[in-house]
Amino acid sequence: MPGISPKIDIISFSCPKATVDSERILTRPRTEDYGLVPSYQEADLVVVNTCGFIEAAVDGSLVAIDEALSEHERVIVTGCLDARAERVRETYPWVLAVTGPQAYAEVMAAIHAHLPPHRSPSTVCYRP
Repeated sequence: MPGISPKIDIISFSCPKATVDSERILTRPRTEDYGLVPSYQEADLVVVNTCGFIEAAVDGSLVAIDEALSEHERVIVTGCLDARAERVRETYPWVLAVTGPQAYAEVMAAIHAHLPPHRSPSTVCYRP
C-alpha cells in the first residue's frame, strides 16, 4: 500500500530573484514525490524564501518568517536573508535551517533531514 507523499508549502517574498529561486526550488521536490500545497494548514513543512536587498525587504522577510512560524512549527528559511543568518537565528532560534540564495541542494538537504521523502513500494526491500 503506497504511503502519503509529504507536502511542502513554499512562500516567496516578492523580490524577482526570490521568485526565480522559488520556481527552481519547486522543481526539486516534485521530482522526489513531495506534494506542493498552497497553505500552511495543508503542509508538513514550510520553506520561506526571503529577500534582504533593502531594510524594508529584510523587515518584510522577518514578518513572513514570523507568520510561517506562528502557523507551522517546521520552517526552513532560504534566500538573501542568509547574509543576516545570525539575526534570523537570534530572532527565530527554532527555524530548522537557514540557507542562502540559489542554495537548492542545501534546501533539499534540509527538507530531507526534517521531512524524508515518501518511499514507494518499489523502493522498499521486503525480506521473506
